[in-house]
Amino acid sequence: MAGKKVIVRTLDIGADKQADYFNLGHEDNPAMGYRAIRICLDRVDIFKAQLRALFRASAFGNIAIMYPMIISVNEVRKIKEIAELVKKELDVQEIPYGQVEQGIMIETPAAVMISDLLAQEVDFFSIGTNDLTQYTLAIDRQNSRLDNIYDSHHPAVLRMIQMTIENGHKHGCWVGICGELGADPTLTQTFLNMGIDELSVSPTFVLPIRKNIREMKANGAPEIL
Repeated sequence: MAGKKVIVRTLDIGADKQADYFNLGHEDNPAMGYRAIRICLDRVDIFKAQLRALFRASAFGNIAIMYPMIISVNEVRKIKEIAELVKKELDVQEIPYGQVEQGIMIETPAAVMISDLLAQEVDFFSIGTNDLTQYTLAIDRQNSRLDNIYDSHHPAVLRMIQMTIENGHKHGCWVGICGELGADPTLTQTFLNMGIDELSVSPTFVLPIRKNIREMKANGAPEIL
């Protein structure tokens, strides 16, 4: 990537992302169940293998690690302890690694409400708007019968995004948006006004969103990464 930052999300299975070989078993409400970082902190051997690979790769490029489905400061501190243990093991083996930013996904109202505390523990936030909308509105985004009331533009969702950005910036975190809203051109100006630092979109949306931002910047909109 020629020095450009590559953000790698750690294992994020469960809910709508199933992996049969993990034998997770049936859950009545998998969206709120055994998933993502909850699996990694329970299966530390699997988590350490991921971190070891990422830290080793950081010797050759600019890597950041992103942890999904965080709901507490204790989770972040446990993650950081495991990461430090992995680095110590690499030191003993004289395996080089670089400086790695560590960040978390903000996907739940719980994470939003303590984002001021979480920001003091990590380098960046990535707001996962798909799950944040689902949990904020108490609407299963996989249930097609609820499509008519699933509203990612809901004022509650936008207020949570604004709160996360403000709390992140107060404590030195840069803040990005991922999920479908990042590529929504009707919200680009809103996100710029909120002070968002990054929009993560799929490749097909890069040029349209970039064009949109450039036109807004020409009219005095804030800078964005």
